[in-house]
Amino acid sequence: MRVTRESLIRIAKETSQERAFNDRNIVAAYLTGSLVSDNDPMLGGTADIDLVFVHDTKNIVGREIVKLTPDFHLDIGHRAKSDFKSPRELRADPFLGYEMYDPMLLYQREKFFEFVQAGLRAGFEFHAPSLVLQRCRKLLAEARKGWIDLSDISEDKAGPTQVRQFLRAVNYAGNAVAELSGAPLTERRFLLEFPARAQAAERPDFTAAMFNLIGASRVDASTLAGWLPEWKTDFLAASENSKVDQRIHSARLNYYEKAIQPLLEGETPLAALWPFIHTWTLCAAVLSASELKHWQAVCEQLGLLGAGFEERSSQLDHYLDEIEVRLDEIANLNGLETSTSL
Repeated sequence: MRVTRESLIRIAKETSQERAFNDRNIVAAYLTGSLVSDNDPMLGGTADIDLVFVHDTKNIVGREIVKLTPDFHLDIGHRAKSDFKSPRELRADPFLGYEMYDPMLLYQREKFFEFVQAGLRAGFEFHAPSLVLQRCRKLLAEARKGWIDLSDISEDKAGPTQVRQFLRAVNYAGNAVAELSGAPLTERRFLLEFPARAQAAERPDFTAAMFNLIGASRVDASTLAGWLPEWKTDFLAASENSKVDQRIHSARLNYYEKAIQPLLEGETPLAALWPFIHTWTLCAAVLSASELKHWQAVCEQLGLLGAGFEERSSQLDHYLDEIEVRLDEIANLNGLETSTSL
């Protein structure tokens, strides 16, 4: 079966029409993610369809994963109409703001879409330096909050919960840099696209620091490839647990595995480290103690557990300080308030 961007968009449209016909609470449906971006949506011959339904009611499920083939699936988000009631607040939202700025409208029952986008884009303010910095500072604040939560955790107390918190903080930090020049980075391409965003922020040194935060300097591509069988075993085991993060779903195994392989063979092979260790850590959160040994050994080698944990926490602290300095420099250049004057 030959799958193209066009055929995936057609599936999205057909799904939207079917759902809207059967559920009168659906106000609108839109497509977001790689299918509407300038990037090739395929990575390793796999892709997902990021579909969002907006409902009249607040009593909705958060996310659905619907398998289409082993390599393609629907990733359906559900939002309440009330999430969009304030376009002014939406402009300052680092995730939902970008999601609604330029998606592909698939269905609407009323003039919902035009109203929200008109408020979001009014006066071209969305890309104004003041709003860009506001979104970046929100992301940086979330990263700092994550670091604070970890700052008093000793190495012998660290486990899946703490590593997950650390990676979450790293993700927020990376996007605080990335959103200076565009939309937030996606999970599979996080480290692949980060260097260009760091360059755009005029801090190319942020790239090496970002890679080092998750232990890239301690491994090579062949080592990472050698860990994949254990990663896959744990992924499948965790996907059967109803409490696992919704990103860990059997329908998404190829989505990650087949993306990791070409990344390992590309110009920046250790860009594969982010989807690899991030998904494995989400799995570790629901695995039993006896099932954690491979994940623990990998995290110790990366410096995310054991003797390296406190060092990684200290490095994150310094990284966040450097990002704050850069945001303040940009604020000064644009005659805006710095973090110290907020």
